[in-house]
Amino acid sequence: VSLSDIRGKYVYIDCWATWCVPCKGEIPHLKKLEETFRGMNIAFVSISCDRDKAKWEAMVKEMELTGIQLWGDEDNEFLRKYRVQGIPRFIFIGPDGRIVNPDMTRPSDPKTIEALGMVAMPME
Repeated sequence: VSLSDIRGKYVYIDCWATWCVPCKGEIPHLKKLEETFRGMNIAFVSISCDRDKAKWEAMVKEMELTGIQLWGDEDNEFLRKYRVQGIPRFIFIGPDGRIVNPDMTRPSDPKTIEALGMVAMPME
């Protein structure tokens, strides 16, 4: 999966890990965002920085995580290229592939639903 696969949509990226307590606290809020904006021009991508792929896979299944779920592997090129130093980290990318906000608000922040609502449009 690459950003070019979802070009033309806004992309809300969640950088997280199974061992990160604040990351796990955002999961219910992220699920609510995904439900609210289902069928709209926004894609939700979660990139794990876990080293243990089996643990990540188990949590994705157990928590019934939706959106595009990616395991960044040991190298995690995305986190390196986007200079993600800490998690949870949220990045918002525009339909043209450019970064709109490199430090987007968390799913639990009411400003997030407001910001996404300003750009959300039904997909045809």
